Amino acid sequence: MALDPDLAAFLELVEAGISNGAPPLHELPPAKAREQYDISTLALDSPGMEVASVKEIGIPSRDGNEITARLYAPLLDEPLNGLAAPALLYFHGGGYCVGSLDSHDSLCRTLAALTPCCVLNASYRLAPEHPFPTAVHDAQDAYRWLLSNGPAHGIDPQRIAVGGDSAGGTLATGLTIAAREMDWPQPVFQALLYPCTSAWQNTDSHRRFAKGYLLEAATLQWMFSNYLTSERDRTDWRFAPLEAKDLSSLAPAFIAVAEYDPLVDEGIEYANRLKDAGVPTQLKIYEGMTHDFARLTNILNDASKVREEVAQQLQRAFAAPRT
Repeated sequence: MALDPDLAAFLELVEAGISNGAPPLHELPPAKAREQYDISTLALDSPGMEVASVKEIGIPSRDGNEITARLYAPLLDEPLNGLAAPALLYFHGGGYCVGSLDSHDSLCRTLAALTPCCVLNASYRLAPEHPFPTAVHDAQDAYRWLLSNGPAHGIDPQRIAVGGDSAGGTLATGLTIAAREMDWPQPVFQALLYPCTSAWQNTDSHRRFAKGYLLEAATLQWMFSNYLTSERDRTDWRFAPLEAKDLSSLAPAFIAVAEYDPLVDEGIEYANRLKDAGVPTQLKIYEGMTHDFARLTNILNDASKVREEVAQQLQRAFAAPRT
């Protein structure tokens, strides 16, 4: 399918801005890149749906620092009558270098409202100030905190799903592997939007979409060079889940990928690896879309559609009988 015409027009504006001297993300200092990324969200994404409450939370990390998080509670048509609510632990994208609670506020609000469920949006610490594996440790610490402290916030620790987009999707699926290895409770579901899964960016889609499709090769390598401490880190499954020798006994997965995304081939490969390992996995390729399309609700109808699809998948996972 051809690139979505609204998306194509947007990409032309992006290219025109770069041609007129606006630097791309990878040419900015990290602090400025983060600021630019968050500012762009205001133009590209809607405010998100109404929720019952939003609470700022500090989660202690293993090194004595604090992970900032935002807990969304949904509006409910019927009261829970004392029952605890399911929850999605969500990790934002941004290549481990940019992204924040604000850049993904709309997405998390909408998932909380549509499912409905609580959503804990956990803002792991960013590179280059906090290189690999800090983000991985923060994601694990947020999950352990939610398992232990969820009931105090009205959350059922037996109905926790994990999710994320791009690098956040990597952190989410890595959590399921870590949970199996560490004998922690396995999440009930993993919702992955165009996750990074490969050690090397050498697939055909990386070559086809290296430039001009929102996520560019130069930006991706800038992010990874800021995050990784050595080339050896690339083959660590916590960075590249496709490097994991065993993907069995993980939570059921929904993987959404975009047709015009450099990451599409590795997303498909990861879905196939999960299926081969016996993990119930659904893959959906969004035709005509690029990377990060789930945050472009002011431009694309499919941005709302993928949010609705994730919410439907979460509904089914939370309603499934507990084993």
